[in-house]
Amino acid sequence: MPDDEQAGKPEAASEGSRKREARRIAAARRYDILGIPPDGAFDRIAALAGRLFDVPMATVTIVDTDRVWFKAAYGLKGATQAGRDASLSSSAILSDAPLVIPDTHHDALTRGHPMVAGPAGTRFYAAAPITTADGHRLGAVEILDTRPRRITPEQAAALTDLATLVMDQLELRLSALRMLRREREVLEVARAVRDRAEQDRARTAAFATALQSSLLPPALPHVPGLQAACHYTTASVHDIGGDFYDIFPLGAGRWAFCLGDVSGRGTTAAALTSMIRHTLRSTALLEPDPRTVLETLNTALLADPTAGVRLCTLIFGTLDPDPAGGFTITLSGGGHPPAYHLRPARQGLRPRAEPIQLSGGMLLGALDGAPIVSRTLRLAPGEALLLHSDGLTASRTSHGARFDEESLAAHLAHHAATSTAPRAAAVIDDLAALVATFPVGPADDVALLALSATLLEADGAPVGASGTTHTSGPRPQQHT
Repeated sequence: MPDDEQAGKPEAASEGSRKREARRIAAARRYDILGIPPDGAFDRIAALAGRLFDVPMATVTIVDTDRVWFKAAYGLKGATQAGRDASLSSSAILSDAPLVIPDTHHDALTRGHPMVAGPAGTRFYAAAPITTADGHRLGAVEILDTRPRRITPEQAAALTDLATLVMDQLELRLSALRMLRREREVLEVARAVRDRAEQDRARTAAFATALQSSLLPPALPHVPGLQAACHYTTASVHDIGGDFYDIFPLGAGRWAFCLGDVSGRGTTAAALTSMIRHTLRSTALLEPDPRTVLETLNTALLADPTAGVRLCTLIFGTLDPDPAGGFTITLSGGGHPPAYHLRPARQGLRPRAEPIQLSGGMLLGALDGAPIVSRTLRLAPGEALLLHSDGLTASRTSHGARFDEESLAAHLAHHAATSTAPRAAAVIDDLAALVATFPVGPADDVALLALSATLLEADGAPVGASGTTHTSGPRPQQHT
């Protein structure tokens, strides 16, 4: 390794350190976050860290060449920056592992540090580095206390998860900045070069498709015992819609999933979708009850009155593996179309597609304290669950009739009747083929997410591999 080769050569090692630091600073500048004050984007993560670890102070920091920038400072009112020598973040970025100092008075690294000997009186310090995909440690998520304490390895792992959330937000922010810059470039070209309008139109479509894709998971994760499949069809390739879906782990074998539709279109909808997905992922790690997760999201949507009206219909659920096979699903929703539970014929029961109504739930972002409705069901092996956005049930068939919820229920019931065990991939393939037959395209963007529990062998093991399918079908709306 290069570092080993430099051992015993102080001058060469110093040169290597300088080069590594230069590359790290270049990576930080790539995210356009140096030299600017906190903008509130990471306050929620710092606050979550403070509450999760029950500490009075928590920060999200980025280390510059000569100073440390506080992107969030929970419990440190007015803190925006500090000299690099006056912050322990400089030590936290020296390793990929979390830095944990139970008692700073008995640690050689911190005994005489300004944060320990100074007015802050820090006695406990722990930090997880914020690390880019190419290995550069930009800063840290830190927790601090004025009394000595210890944390468990599981808590240290949770701190690393929060640092990963910060990195995810930085990547989303960078993607949005790049796309917004591209949008401005496209608009400038369109105004300056009229005879290239068609080319500019194609570039705008490419921008919308790229940004739309960045708001959806590129692939669904592998969930043991589950097959998951999804599909997205845009009503127009020239605009960005507000439909989205996601599946992500919660730990201890539990998973979360969601499908929603935000108000508006274009970059406003993109920014709102990004914020909602980030809030769901970060809150669900701490709150096991889906209803509480949506209450937190509703509060977040109403928190900034300067942002204008930000509305969302949503179904959010959790998957808990059942030892007997399948999953226990808890669904919470606000103002969204019903999910459908597909069951094949068995034990004298007819095949059916039961709508899972969350009646009484209100769309999110409209009122403080809006009612959130929950419902629990069991997804047995051989059964499927479908979530969809309202673009599907607002469309017209080739006969001119509206394909409404009643039509969808009948279509799914027929699918259940003709399948020995409805599979997520087959349900999605069937509906995607149906959407393709709509003569003028879907009335609005169509998002579909299906989940099916795999069948079990006699010994209780899942039959075959539980895979996932991800398709995307954006296409322009045609007009007759």
